[in-house]
Amino acid sequence: MSIVADFTVSAKSFTLSQALTAEPDMTVEGERQATHSSEWALPFLWASGGDFETFYEAMQDDPTVANVTIIEESNDSILYQIEWSNEITNLIDEIINQHASILRAKGHGETWRLHLRFAEDKHVSSFQKHFSKQGRTFTVNKLSRPTAPRQREHGLTATQRDTLATALHEGYFNVPRDLTIEELADILGISSNAASQRIRRASASLIQDTVVISADESNDEE
Repeated sequence: MSIVADFTVSAKSFTLSQALTAEPDMTVEGERQATHSSEWALPFLWASGGDFETFYEAMQDDPTVANVTIIEESNDSILYQIEWSNEITNLIDEIINQHASILRAKGHGETWRLHLRFAEDKHVSSFQKHFSKQGRTFTVNKLSRPTAPRQREHGLTATQRDTLATALHEGYFNVPRDLTIEELADILGISSNAASQRIRRASASLIQDTVVISADESNDEE
């Protein structure tokens, strides 16, 4: 059974140290996506909580960023598409070569929280030892074993499942609602726009994988 490690690592040992230092109130979060290609590891980052103009300018000057583009924006959050520098793509390649898949990444101030999936327990310690030799310290906060048999179930990522489950439990889907999207976002620790995006995408995936597929299967039987 695979194991997921929740790590803390300094921004200097990972990425965006210069940009996050320039705008210390900013929080960035990569949309969850397990990948085995550095080209598609963390291509999109949500940013919220800080001054967007200062942060965008700082990202353009950050040596770990080759190119950055604004994809979506609202009053409280912006979605960036990032082309990482060779240093970071090489680092991500190295992370993958150490048997890890990046499931989640969240940066704020001087640190990042990373959730990495490993196929075996032994890979966690070997991963830490490998990067420790380079002066990159990945500190384990928590180890857990996923209960879901697949990374995606009913078309949902684990983050999307967690978001829908939290929204249901907290009464977001009640009529009338027991909390607003802003309150739900606070519980999830993300911006209200990111929470709204997650719910819409999760709902679309769930409908596609259940309602639409079921309808197609019924038509086939006819």
